[in-house]
Amino acid sequence: MEQSPKLLVAKDLWKQYGPVAVLKGVSLEVSKGELVSIVGPSGAGKSTLLYIVSSLEKADQGQVIFEGQDIAQLSNTAVAKYRNQKMGFVFQFHHLLPEFTALENVSIPGWIAKMPKKQIDQKAKELLDLMGLADKIDKKPHSLSGGEQQRVAVARALLNSPALIFADEPTGNLDSENANALHHLFIKLRNELNQSFLIVTHNEALAAMSNRSLTMKDGKFI
Repeated sequence: MEQSPKLLVAKDLWKQYGPVAVLKGVSLEVSKGELVSIVGPSGAGKSTLLYIVSSLEKADQGQVIFEGQDIAQLSNTAVAKYRNQKMGFVFQFHHLLPEFTALENVSIPGWIAKMPKKQIDQKAKELLDLMGLADKIDKKPHSLSGGEQQRVAVARALLNSPALIFADEPTGNLDSENANALHHLFIKLRNELNQSFLIVTHNEALAAMSNRSLTMKDGKFI
């Protein structure tokens, strides 16, 4: 069987905050179409690793290669552009703008990328439909449930057709029913769109549904 190309390759990452070593020589690979979960106790270094491999933070040492590009070789402006075009993000708290409708919130990455407005609108509506939110496009976040808000955030992450979606505790703020629905949505996106995910989670059910589940403890994989 032919192996999928490596989307993300992180080698020997180290990160220290003051006297505390948070990452201790961590290496990681994610292939196209793969859903990878990182689990482990609080303070293990999971979120720090996610932020470094997604270019939101810099490692003290080590290398991050994304689609063959060494991220450290890019300027801050180039990294921001690369992140907008190639990466999607879903966080525990959905970070929707309260004054914007669902459609406008989903559209934000397209506006940043200066895509044509007509193209953004069409793609945003298609994604909200895919999320089961076609009837909510004009609703503002306060009139959506927690699960609906998180699905808007997932649609926003997908707008620029990212190579990889990074998710940090995406179900951490949801009840079990909505968390389960979000898990199945991620699996559907992987199966139908060949979407790749790297997910930090405490949720064992989500980890069990992943292609691979990696466990961190004390700044290293075990």
